[in-house]
Amino acid sequence: MTPWDDACHKPDPVDRAIIRATQGGMPLSVRPYHTLAESLGLSPSEVMSRLQRMQDNGAIRRIAAVPQHYALGIHANGMSVWDVDDARVDELGEQVGMLDCVSHAYRRPRHPPQWPYNLFAMVHGRSRGEVENHVAEIARLLGNACHRYDILYSSRLLKKTGLRLGG
Repeated sequence: MTPWDDACHKPDPVDRAIIRATQGGMPLSVRPYHTLAESLGLSPSEVMSRLQRMQDNGAIRRIAAVPQHYALGIHANGMSVWDVDDARVDELGEQVGMLDCVSHAYRRPRHPPQWPYNLFAMVHGRSRGEVENHVAEIARLLGNACHRYDILYSSRLLKKTGLRLGG
């Protein structure tokens, strides 16, 4: 028996307990899945298999560290937007996403004529000059497949949160 109803991805009580226990972040320990399992009275293998199942069916997109850029001294954040040949955007987007200066990259639909961009890449740096140097590196990587680009700088910091379940 699966804990998720495939038609609506409804979590069972154990899945809900795992989600509640992790919605503020994973435990900070050497073995976070074991710590989590112990706090819930489950085995680590059950916690890991349930989290994997939730990821496989799309209820959880990913499990990853979320750095606090400002605490690390990274105050310049620029969403670089690119007009890249559609035939190469997936291939080049993957390469851009692998760069150390890029936290995430993704394809988005164009909305011409106002919005010609189809590739987005979030670039972080200690200054705008550093972000601009990283963007120049991306432009070199994209080469002739890129027709134009821009950088949209963050104007304020918004609190990011993951999934939150009520009572």
